Amino acid sequence: MTTPRSAAPDTGGDRGGTDQSGSDGSELSRRQILVILAGLMAAMFLSSLDQTVVSTAIRTIADDLDGLSAQAWVTTAYLLTSTISTPLYGKLSDIYGRKPFFIVGIVIFVAGSILSSSSTSMYELAAFRGFQGLGAGALMSLSLAILGDILPPRERAKYQGYMLAVFATSSVLGPLIGGFFAATSSILGIAGWRWVFLVNVPIGAIALTMVILTLNVKNVRVQQRVDWAGAAAIIVALVPLLVVAEQGSTWGWGSPIALVCYIVGVLGIGVFVIVEARAGDHALIPLRLFRDRTFTIITIGSVIVGMAMFGGLMTLPLYMQIVHGADPMKSGLMMLPLVVGMMGASIVSGQLISKTGYIRGYPIAGTAIAAVGLFLLSTIDAHTSLWLVMAYMFIMGIGLGNCMQPLTLIIQNTARPQEIGVATAAATFFRQLGGTAGVAVFLSILFSRVGGAIRDQLEIAEKNGSLARGIQEGLADPSLRQDKEAYSILEALADPGGGAAAGALEAATKDSAVINRLPAAVAYPFEQGYALSMSSIYLVAGILAVIATVVLFFLPRIVLRTTSPQADAARAAAAAAASSTHPEAAEVAANSAPVVADGPQTPDVGGAADPSGAGGATTTSSSPPDPAR
Repeated sequence: MTTPRSAAPDTGGDRGGTDQSGSDGSELSRRQILVILAGLMAAMFLSSLDQTVVSTAIRTIADDLDGLSAQAWVTTAYLLTSTISTPLYGKLSDIYGRKPFFIVGIVIFVAGSILSSSSTSMYELAAFRGFQGLGAGALMSLSLAILGDILPPRERAKYQGYMLAVFATSSVLGPLIGGFFAATSSILGIAGWRWVFLVNVPIGAIALTMVILTLNVKNVRVQQRVDWAGAAAIIVALVPLLVVAEQGSTWGWGSPIALVCYIVGVLGIGVFVIVEARAGDHALIPLRLFRDRTFTIITIGSVIVGMAMFGGLMTLPLYMQIVHGADPMKSGLMMLPLVVGMMGASIVSGQLISKTGYIRGYPIAGTAIAAVGLFLLSTIDAHTSLWLVMAYMFIMGIGLGNCMQPLTLIIQNTARPQEIGVATAAATFFRQLGGTAGVAVFLSILFSRVGGAIRDQLEIAEKNGSLARGIQEGLADPSLRQDKEAYSILEALADPGGGAAAGALEAATKDSAVINRLPAAVAYPFEQGYALSMSSIYLVAGILAVIATVVLFFLPRIVLRTTSPQADAARAAAAAAASSTHPEAAEVAANSAPVVADGPQTPDVGGAADPSGAGGATTTSSSPPDPAR
């Protein structure tokens, strides 16, 4: 790989193209980049695979530990610690370097996995998953930050596509692995579900070894203090809000405990803003970043995209399992069209961005395409062909593949070289917040609608006589007598009193797996009720995607740097060293980094266009900040 160069003279001397080691701050060779990338991908695979494996097996885990009612706390604990620790890792890595905290993150994650495998109750598992989340907060954000350190934004687009492909691959493998362990009673004398966590140990060992051996990139230490007050304030702000987002449907959104969480969360946000304003450049998330129009628009867009993406994605496996009778492993394979769409679009868009320099249009087009896919999914019901559903998923995947990595890339491009970690962590942080809110809102929509939708379908089936025939068929089936749950539902539905029917409805919504064991005529009203409730989720998610498209449309003209932050930092250091004896040479060295506009144009050597965004064109210079700053 040859990094694009400006035609302007470089007083810093020839940096040697692809033959330099990069240890002096110059651009790395393609071989060095691929070696580092392998270690980063291993760590990202560890994190993303764990989430899908655990979510697939959590039902079996809860049954074994007799803690179905506490299932949500296992998810909440992990989500809380991973989300809150993300910006802290970004700030610490900017100050002390990426590698130490990346290693710490992997070690904590693996240790949390081992502890989780030894859990004897769901509350104990929740505590261990919370500890594991402290490590997870480093893996995804620091992987992207490290990539941002070593590659120019224009070249980075190609490689981020491969990293997103890791996430997509784990989305398919996770249900397969989780389903296998959940269905296996014992492996080597250890309960099958415990291997859901133990499988992280060998993967983590490989990732740790690769990171230690390959991640040898020089870091320029930033002289700042750690914003511990900001970290404390963000904990106070987010813990109650995330807890109520996860538990609100159980507690009641207007219950006293929910109201307390709202009040504490809002006060915490106010304190966080005050603390960050006083901290200035030392802040965990510097508020001046939001003065940049591009950063603000991308942040708002990321929150909305996170809501639409996570809110829509989390119900697709449920639809496959309930309506099409797929087990967790098969439902993972049925998600393949979505994954193929994401991977293909991400890789193609990355190559095109790197080749042409255009980037602004990709997140706009991506969210629009995702909206189309979601609106198509909003038309599905229990009759919809599986192949048609997969086609809609493929369209949605194309949209997500075109918007996810460009959003991160633009955020990194707007940041100063010494703030790549903070900017990347902030982007990840806000996307996770959006995803958390989306999951909470959409689950609330699903469970508030599904009961009424099933009752309506049961009434229709009762009027046309199909329900009575199905009940009679099921009660006469000797094999169903052995299935206590399914048989009790049939008996309850056969009770003309109606009270027992309500109990049957509650049983079917608590354990949806029993629906697939009912006679087809009885199962259909439940399947159709779930399908119609999920279609309303996709409709809301599609509207959110449209809103994200409108927000991102206001993005200014984007300029992608053609030098890496590592090279920019080295140039700034050289300029600072030369300033005392050769001021003119220092000025040339500090201002000779090229920039490439969003579209073909002559490289602008020595500066950027109007950074204020006047006239609707905002550009980001690749030149490092003035050494005096």
